[in-house]
Amino acid sequence: MNTKTVQSLSEKFPDAILSTNDFRGETTLVIKKEDVVRVCEFCKSELAFDTIRDLFGLDMATAADRFCVVYNLYSTITHERLRLKAPIDEKDLKIRSVTDVWSGANWHERETYDMFGITFTGHPDLRRIYMPEDYEYFPLRKDFPLLGVPDSIPLPKK
Repeated sequence: MNTKTVQSLSEKFPDAILSTNDFRGETTLVIKKEDVVRVCEFCKSELAFDTIRDLFGLDMATAADRFCVVYNLYSTITHERLRLKAPIDEKDLKIRSVTDVWSGANWHERETYDMFGITFTGHPDLRRIYMPEDYEYFPLRKDFPLLGVPDSIPLPKK
């Protein structure tokens, strides 16, 4: 576990961190969704996590907090990795965008919106990239049928 990073974040954001976990040398912090941008800005400016390697949604259908957004950060200076998880209430699938912190989050947030229906407020161009704009379903949610929704997308004629 990167104790210096965890200690710095715990001191700076004592009320934002819900839990800390270390598994096989990978550090994960679960943080409140309201504090995501502040924590990410601190990680970039003070802790040298200058790149976001991945950002994605999770649907843990049986968990109390069904949805969460995961941020995989990397420092090209210290070669450290850090994972942040932000649980999101199923009744309010909104979280602030981190595209102002890392522009590379743009595409990842759009993909997460398209596949899970999680809205990133403040995103510069939040629209679907895989599914049609008027498609009302989110294919990576656990409640989406395995064979898809019949006749939900018109298929090309043979």
